[in-house]
Formats: sequence, structure tokens, C-alpha cells
Amino acid sequence: MNMVWFLSLLLCILGISEGASRTEVVKVGAIFSLRSVNGKVSKIAIEAAEKDVNSDPSVLGGRKLSISIHDANYSGFLGITGAIKYMVSDTVAILGPQDATMGHILSHLSNELHVPLLSFTALDPTLSTLQYPYFIQTAPNDQFQMAAIADMISYYGWHDVVVLYTDDDQCRNSMFTLGDKIENKGLKIPSKVALPPYPTATRTQVHDALVKIKMMESRVIVLYTFSKTGFLVFEMAKSLGMMEAGYVWITSSWLSTVIDSTSPLPLKTANSIQGVLTLRLHTPESKRKQSFISRWNELSNGSIGLNTYGLYAYDTVWMIARGLKELFDQNGTISFSKYTHAGSLSGESLDFSSLGVFNEGNELLNNLLTISMIGLTGPIQFQDRYPLHPSYDILNVVKSGMKRIGYWSNHSGLSVVAPETLYGKAVNRTEQLGSMVWPGGLTTKPRGWVLPLDGRRLRIGVPRRVSYQEFVTPGSGNETIKGYCIDVFVAAVELLPYAVNYEFVLFGDGKENPSYFELVNNVALKEFDAAVGDIAIVTSRTKIVDFTQPYIESGLIVLAPVKNLNSSPLAFLRPFTPMLWIVSAAFFLLIGLVVWILERRDNDEFQGHPRKQFVTILWFGFSTMFFAQRENVMSTPGRFVLVIWLFVVLIINSSYTASLTSIFTVQLATSPITGIDSLISTNVRIGFQVGSFAESYLSEELNVHKSRLIALGSPKEYAAALKNGTVGAIVDEQPYIDVFLAEYCDYSTKGQQFTKSGWGFAFPRDSPLAGDLSTAILTLSENGGLQKIHDQWFSRKSCSSGDSNLDQEQLHLQSFIGLFSICAGVCFFALFLHFFLTMCQFNRHLKQDPEASSNRVSNPTRLRKFLSFADAKRGGLSKRKIEDTLSSERGEN
Repeated sequence: MNMVWFLSLLLCILGISEGASRTEVVKVGAIFSLRSVNGKVSKIAIEAAEKDVNSDPSVLGGRKLSISIHDANYSGFLGITGAIKYMVSDTVAILGPQDATMGHILSHLSNELHVPLLSFTALDPTLSTLQYPYFIQTAPNDQFQMAAIADMISYYGWHDVVVLYTDDDQCRNSMFTLGDKIENKGLKIPSKVALPPYPTATRTQVHDALVKIKMMESRVIVLYTFSKTGFLVFEMAKSLGMMEAGYVWITSSWLSTVIDSTSPLPLKTANSIQGVLTLRLHTPESKRKQSFISRWNELSNGSIGLNTYGLYAYDTVWMIARGLKELFDQNGTISFSKYTHAGSLSGESLDFSSLGVFNEGNELLNNLLTISMIGLTGPIQFQDRYPLHPSYDILNVVKSGMKRIGYWSNHSGLSVVAPETLYGKAVNRTEQLGSMVWPGGLTTKPRGWVLPLDGRRLRIGVPRRVSYQEFVTPGSGNETIKGYCIDVFVAAVELLPYAVNYEFVLFGDGKENPSYFELVNNVALKEFDAAVGDIAIVTSRTKIVDFTQPYIESGLIVLAPVKNLNSSPLAFLRPFTPMLWIVSAAFFLLIGLVVWILERRDNDEFQGHPRKQFVTILWFGFSTMFFAQRENVMSTPGRFVLVIWLFVVLIINSSYTASLTSIFTVQLATSPITGIDSLISTNVRIGFQVGSFAESYLSEELNVHKSRLIALGSPKEYAAALKNGTVGAIVDEQPYIDVFLAEYCDYSTKGQQFTKSGWGFAFPRDSPLAGDLSTAILTLSENGGLQKIHDQWFSRKSCSSGDSNLDQEQLHLQSFIGLFSICAGVCFFALFLHFFLTMCQFNRHLKQDPEASSNRVSNPTRLRKFLSFADAKRGGLSKRKIEDTLSSERGEN
């Protein structure tokens, strides 16, 4: 209703009547602010295109294209009056409007009257929706430009971006699009700062906006505005020191447009934009384009330089001409009819008879959207209402002007290769750009953020511990707060490539350990800028803050009492496993048997009654355990076997003594609790440290009833509770247990850690300081710094852990299998040699005994003779003769 009243009022003011010629001249309108850079360039390009179209009679079949350009002069009202003027004068299409605000308004008129609007400068992404079917953006809209900027930010590895923009439809909606593109890459825009609509921003307003940005952490600034406001922003930024090293400025295509059209810029302006990144719509090189560029000075009389939007203006006129040619070829004519929908306003005396509906408007719209032609900007074709293959030049503003460092296209992403050479090819999007000169003349990539410059120190929350103060020792200031965790933080900060001004703030009442969840929550609420201490990295905390790389491994483990078991009557059997005992005993018997076989024929001490010989075998074998064998060994093989076996016995005795000493020294657990599973299955109460996440983990994750959980505050309370039975076990993190066991040796850990985590420093979400400190912690880990700090605070030797059980203390057969194998091999060789020599002697004996060597002797008889021969004393040597021989040998020695 309001729109209709407004249109009627404008009709009365303009006093325009119907009656324009509909046959010889085809009318097209254009709406631009002719004092703007794009307005000036577009006017020249449109007039040139109009002349070129009319000079070719084959295009419109003898008809003339008449383009009327209306100056909106930055005024929305004047833009609407211009559109109404065209709507009542049988205009078939309108070039423009120049800005998105007017695009939204005039699109409603074009929808009603079926007059297409073609704009190459109103590139608001929301204008491309189905809500505005008669609005055609002949240049790629800003969703592609925002995608290019997001890819650039991701390519350089920046995580936070501040946006400074003019608060109008095009800039605002484009920034929302940028936010979506940034978020899709896991990045974020922590702040968006708006400036008044163009061109009304004052120096004071720009100054205040920049001061606000300067106080922020991010040093990556995306600027989306227009020429007058944009140069004012850079002038003020220069005066505020925001164009120095460390800053990053990225602008939309407005900057390249102005530089292309107004070079050289004033020296002051040029100096204020050095190092800025900007974009420009990419247009492939062609002969037609070069020809038009060479004509430009003549067309413009040197008043202004050509920019990319001038090329799109020229091509848009030709698009309309091509669309009209196809329309004429189809219908032969164009026609208009009166706007009749105003009749619904019964009782009103408003005159809408001057408004005409373009009857062939829908056909012309379809012709435009299905067009396929080659223009100055390259191939012109639409896909889903978007120009095909949107692409941009990425430019770096330097002293000599603008240096192209690469390209962006929706097909190949960031590249140093022109996009048109990659179309139709399978592209692996390996993003790449050329070298940059950043603000301040910096040639290395800026970090992109700094600590806030609001004049205050970073407030670092530190837990006020009352126990385990080796980790954090409370004090009254930075110099007096000590501890392992504090030293790690200080060492990491010293490795940062920049200074960090901070102060430690104790958290807690000093009566008991504070709640670490509350400490971390205060970081999330920005009451602390960070938290440093023995803070476990657990899932619930990572949801609200960011942690650095862990600087120490941690995890929950069970602690229980232990009891000395060395009072057992069979404690002496513990050093060896049963199998080792069995094998050892078997070898003692084997050695006795082997030596008996080797010595029996020559040594009276191994002869006699069978019972005596059996006892000799047992005695000789087991007496070697103590090197107490009294029988003399005469044969060389026997002596060789005995030497090897005595060496084995020496090793076995030494190992047995060492293992038994260790077992009697170490405290071994008899508790039925062997780990977290057995602990949960019992009904014993469980202790945990005050403030630890162990309470919530046991109750929420392991479903332990809270009535079984007992809070304990210090190592003394741990020991007392375990000793008097208040708790059956304690669940705490490994670093605390290690410190506890260093002082209290009547306890040990049970099982393995049943959670895997670590300790880190907490920062607010998306804090860049967390990433830099993580890098510093990794450096400390690699250069040994972390271990040195750990050794300084925890150099005491801890008590033996109860994790080593009886089986781990025992010696196994595998430990001696090599020795036993060697000994068995020597025995086998000695026996083989003995039987071989005996067989040789028996054969000689048979040759000397005619009766024994007779062929009539059967095999069993021969075997019995051999056994009798082997059992007989060799050479008739008596025991006494042997002793006399030995005595004479000793006398000679």
C-alpha cells in the first residue's frame, strides 16, 4: 500500500505521460552516481557500447538502442525517481542500480512491471535469490569475493579476523557471507565494526572505530567500504600506527578499482596503503580487450582510467542487445500494457495509467540468462543465475602500484596460474601465492595477532594449593609463586618470540585445594586470561576453554596399602620358578650320572656295590651346588664336564642370592585390590583429592555411589586414611601418587592408569597464545628443558612400586636356557667320546681273544661281553695304586 502511494506521488511530480515511440527506438535506462569512480567509468563504457551496437545494423535489425543515464547522486530517492521515469517510458531494461540498497527496492518494481535490472556493481549476495527474478548480476557477486578472502586468510594460517565495513546492505550482507565462509574453515571473526553508510562517515567516527580495533588481539583486518571512506580509514590508520609491521589489511575490490582509475594517487594516500592486499575481478587477456583498452584514452579524453567494471559495463550493454536481437527474431516486436493491479485500491483516486508492463519482459529475461557470448571480460554465460567461472586477481599494493601475487577461482582456489588455463582440467587444489610486502615493509608473514593493548597485564589464575606444593607453591606475587608447573610456564613464555606481560593471581581460600572446574570456568568467563597449574586436560574442560600441549603425562590410578611377605616358610623358593627348580634338579642328577659313567672304569671311588654307586651319583651331583664334591675326577672328559657345570652352578648360585635378597627387600602387596575393576566390585570406600576431577569421573563415568567417596586433602590424610581403614584405596592422578610414594613406602599402585590425559595451561577459546605456548612446550620437550625442570623438583628416589609382582621378581628358565644348553651339549659330547673310545678298546680286545672273535659267537653274547668289558676296571688298577699315583704326582708338584 505504501509503495503504491509513493509511486503515485512520484508520477504526479514528474508529470510524465505515455506516448513514446515503440518501433524505431529501443529504450534502455541506466542509474548511477556519476560523481563516483564507477559511475564515471560506467557512463563512458555504456556510451561506447551503445555506439558500437548501433553501428552494427545486424544486431537490432535497423532499430536503434537508446540508453538514458540517470544520476542518482548517492541518493536513494533520486535513484527511485529515475527508475520510475524509465518505467513509464516503455523502457525494456535498466542498467544498474549502482548500490545494493537501491537494488532491493527497485527489484520490487521490476518484478511487477517485468523490466529486467542488470547490475555489475550491486553485488550483494542476497540479491541473487529467487525473490528477485528480474535482477541479474552480470558480474560475480560478493559471495565469491568473500570465499576468496576466506581462502587467503586460511592460506596464511590466521585464525582471527576483525571486519570493518560500511553499514549498508551490500557491505553488511557480504560480511555475513564472509563470516559463513570463515566459519566453514574453522576460523572466526571475533568482532565486526560498522561505519556509517557511504559517504557520511566522519573522521571522528573512523578514528573511534580504529581505536576499538587496535585494542583487540587480532591484527588481521578486512575492510569493505567504498573509496572515500576507505581512504579516510587508511589515513587515520596510518596516524594511529596501524599500518606498521605486524598488521594485515585486506580490502574488497574497491581499492583496486580506484587505483586502476585514478593512478597515480596522491603521495599521502599512496603511502597510507602500502602493503595492503586487495582483489580485482579477473578478466582474461584477449585482442578485443586490448583493443578496447587502447581506445579508452580517446573515449575518456584522459579524464579517468579504465577499471574492470568498465569492461563489465560494456559487456552488459551487449548482453541486452543480444537478448533483444533474439527477442526480435522470435516475436518481431515488443509491446507494453497498462499496469492494472492498482485496481485493488478501491476508493482511491491515484493514477497508475502511466506505468507500463513489458509484455515480453519474461522472454527477454530468459534470453539474458541463457546467453552465450564472448565479451571483453571473457566468455559470458550463466549457471544457476551466476556468471560462469568467477575469478579474481589477488594484488599487493606496493610503491610502484599493484603487484599481482596470484589468482583465485571457484574452480582452482588460490593459484599463481591464470584460472582460464585450468578450466576443464582436474585440479588438485594445492593453494599457492607469490611473495608479499606487508605493511611496514615486512616480507615475512605477520603473526596476525598480539596481546591486547588495553594497558593491563594478563591475569593468570593459579590454584592456591595446600598440599602437593611441589607443583604450585603459593606466594604473594610473581616472584614468590613457585613450583614445577610455574617453572614450566615461565620457561615456555621465555621461548615466545614476543614479550608477555602477566601477573599470577591465586585462586582459592588457602584452607583446602580449590575446585579446578571453577578455576577453568573463570577462564571461560574471561575473569582470568589464563590458568596455570596442575590442571588436567579432561573432556568437560575442553568444551569451554582451549588447552596447550600437555607438558606432563597424567592419568588416574589406584593406590592401596602393601604388606611384607618375607615371613613365609617357603620364601626361599621364590627366586626360581617351579620349572627352573625342576630343570636345575634334573641337571644335578644328570651331571652325577655323566661323571659316574665317565669315571667308573678308571676310578675306584665310583665303583662298588650298586647301592653305593647310586648314592655316589646323587651325592656327587648335588654336592657340586656347594663345590663340596669329595670324589676325585680322573678322566679328561669328566674334568671338562665338571668345569663347565661348576661355571653353571656359580651363575645359578649368584642369581639365586641376588633374587632372594631383592624379594626379601621389596614390599609385595597382599591386598585383594588389583586395579580399578576389582576396586569398583568391592564395597570399600575410595579416597580422592579435594578439587580433583577424580570425584566426578568415579561417580559419573564409573557409577561409583557418592557415599563411597571420601575427600582427602593432603598426603598425610592419604596415609592416615589408608592405615586406619577409613578408605580401602585412593584414586588420584599419577604425578601426585609419585610424590606420595617418594615419602610413604608402605603403599603401592595397583594396576595400570585407567585414564590417559595430561596437564596443560588453560586459555579462553580460540586464544592464539595457546597455540604459541604449545609450540614452546614442544620445544622444551625436544631440547630436554622439561626433564631438567622435572628433575629439579622431583629428584628424590621414590619407593618401589607395587606393580612389580612375584612373577616379575622370579627368575625363569628362559634366563638360563643358554647355560643349560651348553652344559647338556658338553655332557653329550663327553659321553659320545667315552663310548667311542670304549668301543675301540673292545674291538681290540676281541682281536686278542680268539674265542671272543669267533664267528660262532651270537650277537646277544657279543653285547653281554661288551657290557662286561665296559663295566670292568680298566688295566686292573687298584684303588690304592691310584692313590699312590696321585700322591706321587702331588709330591712332584
